[in-house]
Amino acid sequence: MDIDRITLNPAVMGGKPCLRGLRVTVGTVLGLMAEGISRERITETC
Repeated sequence: MDIDRITLNPAVMGGKPCLRGLRVTVGTVLGLMAEGISRERITETC
């Protein structure tokens, strides 16, 4: 599994796992997917 797009930095978003180069947490993306929002829509808005 390739996870180099997920970063952890204590100075960004409280140290939560984020998408590399963005202030979008993995938890946010998973929450949106759990609500049924498509990957395409998520990438457009994030």
